[in-house]
Order: sequence, then C-alpha cells, then structure tokens
Amino acid sequence: MAAAQTAQAAPPDKTAVRFGILPLGGAFESRSDWDPLLAELSRAIHRPVSVLSVNSYEALEQAIQRDEVDMAFLSGKMALDAVTQRRMKVVAQVVRHDGLPGYRALLLARKTPPLNTLKGLLDQPDRWRLARGEKQSVSGFIVPQLQLFLPNHIVMETRFLSEVVGTHQTNALAVANSEADVATNNSADFERFKLRFPAEAQRLQVLWESELIPHAQIVVRREYPAELRSRVQAFLTAYGRGKGPRGDAERLVLKSLHDLAGFVVADNSSLQPAAKLAYQLAKQNAVTAQFVNDAAKQARLQRIENGYAEQVSVLRDIAP
Repeated sequence: MAAAQTAQAAPPDKTAVRFGILPLGGAFESRSDWDPLLAELSRAIHRPVSVLSVNSYEALEQAIQRDEVDMAFLSGKMALDAVTQRRMKVVAQVVRHDGLPGYRALLLARKTPPLNTLKGLLDQPDRWRLARGEKQSVSGFIVPQLQLFLPNHIVMETRFLSEVVGTHQTNALAVANSEADVATNNSADFERFKLRFPAEAQRLQVLWESELIPHAQIVVRREYPAELRSRVQAFLTAYGRGKGPRGDAERLVLKSLHDLAGFVVADNSSLQPAAKLAYQLAKQNAVTAQFVNDAAKQARLQRIENGYAEQVSVLRDIAP
C-alpha cells in the first residue's frame, strides 16, 4: 500500500521540473545566468525543466508554499524552511572559487565622511539611512542583526533614520549613489558587484564583516523518486569538473553563477548551521523583547528551544 501511494505521489516522467532561483540581481539576470545549466540538467534527467525567477525572497517563499516549485537554489533560512516545512531534501551544496566553506555578511558604506565609520554607526544609528535584505536573507538581515546590531542594542527595523529593503545589488547601488548610508551585503555578492559596477564599487568600503556563513544548497521535493534525485545530484556534482572544451564551457557558466566552482554532495545535515543561526536570532530577540511577565518570557524561550530541537532532529534524518 505504501509503495502504491509513493508511486501515485511521484510526478509523471515528462512533467516539467519547476526550478526556483533566489534573486541575486534582477529576476531576468538570475534566469539568464541559470538557463545554460538548467538546459543541460533537463537533458541529463530526461525531463523538461522550467524556471521560476522572482524579484524577492518573499515571492519565492510563497511559490514554494503554494507547491509551485519542485527544485530550488536556496540559502540558509529558506532552505531550512523548505526542508523542515515543505517536504524538500538537500541534494547538493555550492562551492565557490576561493574554496572557503562559506561567505561573509558585510556592511557597506561610502568612503567619504561624515557617515563612514562603524563607531559612528553604532553610536548614532538614528542618523543613518539603512538599505537591508529581506528577513529571510541570511547575510542581508539575519547575521547582521544577530552578530552586530542586537549585541549593540540596535534593532535594525526600528533604530535607523529610514529603511529600504532590496537585493544586495540594489542596496549597494543605493549607498554608492547616496540614496542610503549603509547597506547589508555579502562577500560573494560584493565581488560580483565590483565586476559589474566598478565605478560605484570604488565609492564603497566595508565597515564590518561576519563570521563564515555556509554556502547555499540545491533542494528537491521528497516526492520525487530517489533515482531521479540521484540523477540530479550526479549531474550537479559532475558539472564543471570535466576536461576539454565542454568542461571549459561549463566552468564559464558556473563563473557567471555567483562565481561558483561547482557543487558537492550534501544532505539535510548541511542545514544545521542555518538552524543554529535562526535559533540564536529568535532567542536573542526574545531575551531583549518586552513581555507582560516573566512567565510569558520563559514560555516563549521554551518554545524556541523546543522548535530548535525539533529542527535538529529533522535535519539528522538523512534517509532517502
């Protein structure tokens, strides 16, 4: 009976696999960067692959919630939610050209005074205009809030003179063009920004950088047969590793994709650092929040502990 239900849940062989893409620059830019790799993936798994490229984390998250995405390139909190709430499974993790096991969140400001020092930012945040990422963004919101602002008694959403929310690219441009004073970003996106906008990048400096953040993952619906997920994994981990003209062409495609070097085999346990970050942020927010009484505060902290323990348990389940 279980086998029959599994077979019934599996999509027909020629149904398109719907691939969701995190917005790195604009939606069109992200899609065009991924198109060559996804065309090869389609041939490798013998199924059409359609692309969902959106302008915001929220739009992609909503598409995943509506079951409009079968496979996706996700980072941190979004990948964690997809695995723990939307029955998806990690099959691969990206590797960048520098070989580091992650990237760093950054704060960018203009090089010119007066609003151009970290001390000035922390002393008087209400003078600064902030451009930040969406709340699902690890480097655009979660890590700066957790590792820099909350420890200095600054809540990003309420302490600045003004606030805009956008992609790393639009936020960096806002600071470069004096439309904002400080922006969250990350080391990988800022490298890309320097190549695409060299004049604007010359106006910027890094005020702060975080600890290493694990790289993004590729997730696939659990409902897909294990054999199909294995083919996807095998294709990704071999992509860009070959010799000759074909390998060179694949490496060029990877370079346009956030300067990637390729993919490595991964499973749900690769999301444990993301779960810990989300847990630490939730706990920090609860510790600094106002409650009607201590019992309400302790109840909130206990729910956070229970939720984290449940996530860790789910992420240890790496069965097919």
